[in-house]
Amino acid sequence: MNRFSQLSIVFLLLFCCLLACKPSTKSATVEETKKPNIVFLFADDQTFATVNALGNKEIYTPNLDRMAKAGTTFTHGYNMGGWHGAICVASRSMIISGAYLWNAKEKASLWGVRDSTALKETWPKLMEKEGYDTYMTGKWHVQAPADIIFSRTEHIRPGMPGDRRGELSAAFKKWKKESGDMKDWNNYLPMEYARPTSKDDTEWSPTDTLQGGFWEGGTHWSEVVRNDAIDFINQAKTKENPFFMYLSFNAPHDPRQAPQRFLDMYPVDSIKVPESFLPEYPFKEAIGNQSTLRDEALAPFPRTAHAVQKHRQEYYAIISHLDEQIGKILDALEASGEIDNTYIFFGADHGLSVGHHGLIGKQSLFDHSIRIPLMVMGPDVPKNKQLPQDVYLQDIMATSLDLAGTEKPNYVQFNSFKDILNGENTVGHYNGIYGAYMNLQRMIRKDGYKLLVYPTIDKVLLFDLEADPNEMKDLANNSKYTEKVASLFNDLMKLQKTMNDSLDLKDTYKKVVNLP
Repeated sequence: MNRFSQLSIVFLLLFCCLLACKPSTKSATVEETKKPNIVFLFADDQTFATVNALGNKEIYTPNLDRMAKAGTTFTHGYNMGGWHGAICVASRSMIISGAYLWNAKEKASLWGVRDSTALKETWPKLMEKEGYDTYMTGKWHVQAPADIIFSRTEHIRPGMPGDRRGELSAAFKKWKKESGDMKDWNNYLPMEYARPTSKDDTEWSPTDTLQGGFWEGGTHWSEVVRNDAIDFINQAKTKENPFFMYLSFNAPHDPRQAPQRFLDMYPVDSIKVPESFLPEYPFKEAIGNQSTLRDEALAPFPRTAHAVQKHRQEYYAIISHLDEQIGKILDALEASGEIDNTYIFFGADHGLSVGHHGLIGKQSLFDHSIRIPLMVMGPDVPKNKQLPQDVYLQDIMATSLDLAGTEKPNYVQFNSFKDILNGENTVGHYNGIYGAYMNLQRMIRKDGYKLLVYPTIDKVLLFDLEADPNEMKDLANNSKYTEKVASLFNDLMKLQKTMNDSLDLKDTYKKVVNLP
C-alpha cells in the first residue's frame, strides 16, 4: 500500500470518528422548532367569583391562584347562553366549532355524519392538521363524536354524573296527576332535589359513595380526569409532536359531591348568603326558570337562606377538590419538562346562580350565570396580570390556533386574544357582549351597562354594572335612562344580525320605548 492510500485511510477513519463523536442536533432542532403544547382545563358550572386570588376570600383555590399569579386573567370572560336548558351543550358546541351561538346550533346538526366536512372543521381536527397529537378526557356533551375528532380519548362522560331526569319526569307526572299545587311540588321530588328543607335534613350526603354520581366507578370523576391527564403527559414527553389536551371536568356541576375533608373547610353557618338573595325571582316563569326546571328544583321553594348556604358549601367544596386535581396536573407538566413550551388555559362553560336572585341554575343572563373565570399561562404570557377587555370563553379556541401558528379559518367566528395578551390591543374585539337563552331572554352588556330583555312579557331591565355589580337595582323605568334603554336595545338588535339570531324583538322595542 502506498503512502497516499495510507493517508486516505487515516483521514477516512478520522472523519468517521468525528461523525461518531459529534452530538446529534436532532433533538435541539426539534426543540427549537416544536410548536407550543396547548392544555385546556375545562370546568362545568363554575362562576367567575369562585377563585380566591380574584377576590373571593371565602373559597380555597390554591392552584387556580397559582395559575392567576403565573399568568394572566381576563376578568370579563363570558358565554353567550344556550338554546335549551343544558347551557353546556351550546357552550361546548361553540368552542368545538368556533361558531357563534345560533350558527353553532346549525353546525351541531351536521355532526351526525362521521366523515362530514363539519367534523373536519372542529377544534381538535384543526390542531391535528397542524401536527398536534390531540387528546380528550372527561365531560363531552357535544353531538360530534369525540373518538372521531380526537386522536385519543379516555373516559368520555355524559352531561352530568348520575343523571336522574327520568325520576324527575316521573315525579312531575305524579305531582301533576295527584296535586298540581306548587306548594306540594317539593314533596314529590327525588331525595337529592328540593333540599335541604331544614337544618335537620341530612337524608342526602355529598360524601356518600353509595349515591353514585361522581363516585360511580369507585374513583371520583375529577380524580379520573387527573389520572388520565398525568398518564398522557408522561407518554407525550417522550414524543416529538406537540400535544393538545382537552381536559374536561364535570365538576362543579351537581350532584356536588366531594370528600369530607373538603366539606369540612366550609362550615355551613359561616357561608355568606349572596347580597342578591331572593326567596323567589319574580319573572322566573317568563324567563324559563320555572319551578319544574331541573336546575331550579335542586333547592326547595321558596328559597331559604339555609338552603342557599348548604348548596354553596357543597359548591365550594367540589371546586376546592377540583382545584387540587388541577394542581397535580400542573405538577406533572412541570415534572415532564414540557411546561416551558406549554400554554395552559382554564375556563368554565358558564357560571351558576347558587342562590343569587332566587335562582339556583344557569339559565339566566345575569353575570353569575354567564360570566366565568378565564386564565392563561404560558412562555410569554404576562404574570400576575388582570385584563378588563371583554372576551368570550370560545376565544380560547381561536387563540390556540393563533399560538399554533395557523391562520384562523373564515368559519371560526370567535377571536384570538393573543394580541390583547401581548399589549397590542387595549380595547378588545367586541363592541358589546351578546347573550341569549332560548327565545325567552336576550341581553347586551356594553359600556358598563346591561340591558336584559324578556320578550314574552315585554319586560326590560337595565343595570349600571359599575354602581350595581350584583344587578339588583333596575333602572329601566327611570326617566333619566330612557335614552340609554333605547340605545342599548338598538345595539342589541344590531348584534342579533351578527349572531344570526332570528328572534324578532321589534314589538317589544316599540312597547318599551313607547313608540306608536
